[in-house]
Amino acid sequence: MNAKSTELRANVEQFRREMEAYVSEFGTSGLSLGSAGEVLRFVKEHRIESIRLWFVDILGFLKSFSITPAELEGAIAEGMGFDGSSVEGYQRINESDMVAFPLPETAQVIPFRIGGARALRMFAQIRNPDRSPYANDPRFILAGALARLGDHGLSHMNAGPEGEFFYFASDQATRVLDQAGYFDLNPVDLGDGLREATVFALHAMGIPVEYSHHEVGPSQHEIDLKYAPAMRMADSVMTYKWLVKEIAHRNGVHATFMPKPLATENGSGMHTHLSLFRDARTNAFFSAEDPFHLSPLARAFMAGVLEHAREICLVTNQWYNSYKRLVPGFEAPVYIAWAQRNRSALIRVPVYKPGKELATRIELRFPDAACNPYLAFAVMLAAGLEGVSGGYRLPDEVTTDIYALNPMERERQHIRSLPHSLYEAIGCARESVLVRRTLGEGVLGKLVETKLGEVESYRKTVTAKEIAEYMVL
Repeated sequence: MNAKSTELRANVEQFRREMEAYVSEFGTSGLSLGSAGEVLRFVKEHRIESIRLWFVDILGFLKSFSITPAELEGAIAEGMGFDGSSVEGYQRINESDMVAFPLPETAQVIPFRIGGARALRMFAQIRNPDRSPYANDPRFILAGALARLGDHGLSHMNAGPEGEFFYFASDQATRVLDQAGYFDLNPVDLGDGLREATVFALHAMGIPVEYSHHEVGPSQHEIDLKYAPAMRMADSVMTYKWLVKEIAHRNGVHATFMPKPLATENGSGMHTHLSLFRDARTNAFFSAEDPFHLSPLARAFMAGVLEHAREICLVTNQWYNSYKRLVPGFEAPVYIAWAQRNRSALIRVPVYKPGKELATRIELRFPDAACNPYLAFAVMLAAGLEGVSGGYRLPDEVTTDIYALNPMERERQHIRSLPHSLYEAIGCARESVLVRRTLGEGVLGKLVETKLGEVESYRKTVTAKEIAEYMVL
């Protein structure tokens, strides 16, 4: 281990000790605050100095502004105004006023100081000046999709994402921190300590973790969040991504959720486990009679996701770079099929364990963690419920390695593929009634406009590979 690695490891260990002392002082291993009064009392009693209000734009970039404790009570009651025309997908310049209302139930102490201040973060609901909900707020869109659960006698959707990411020495080049591989016990550098520090911070903020480990690629890692209702999980995903990047930055390295940063290695996905419930103790996906222990509702839901996967891919895989991950040979699913053990399929059904009916779920393997989780969960749910409403029939399980099939064999088995490019994904989403209904005309229109601009930008770019190959012409 070189001197730089030794220094970085010492920094990480010191940062971990500071977080442990901070959490011990506050006693905040996850808050359970549900009312404005409880939040106001906590802020006063624990001498919180900065309130960070968080929300996201339509691309899933986290936005934040801070207020003082003295402003908090008024902010909860009256909201805080801001210029919506400067936020991607929000208002035009001539109608730019927006209002952010802090949500007390989302209050969590950040387990380290920011600018020397003790800080608490709260997600905000975005409203129009007349206090009506703002239709382009991703949180509002997910809430609308979740409201449809009641039409089917369902109470909530649980989501459990597995977000992958890379650590690099800086944000200027893809210089990895280790050469370890999948589940390696001793990653040879800093990544393991950074990951464990992030897991500690997540637990401190009340976000349980099920697994964390080194992934297949060098310097690639994964932290799996324990399932939770979809809205809370979307908040947790945004918090998770921020913590991964912030903790890396504070320790002199760079973390990225870029879908495919290394051309010859696996990309980073966000496999997402989904299940629907009728109440807290009744998993609507479970059936004791079915050979896969899937209820008719679960089968129809899966059929809906498969049928509409091409349409929702723009939301679950929204970047030009996303489609460099979705290619055969790098463990990312490309072909639209389902299976129990076959990880080349788009949807996997984890094997049922006796006595674990509540854990019955499906795993969507195509999303990546660079998506907007609010919009991604919304379109996943909408696609599945479309299958339930329409009584879609689930095709047969595909047990063969789909990558090994030739095009004619896939055609005979009616196996379609996801879009091959961002441009193709835009076309599928633009023509989709389901996506338009779920996102709304404004968000879909702005998303299409923004992504067409991204495609055009890359179309005009001459890459180093082109120079190397075509200069001989």
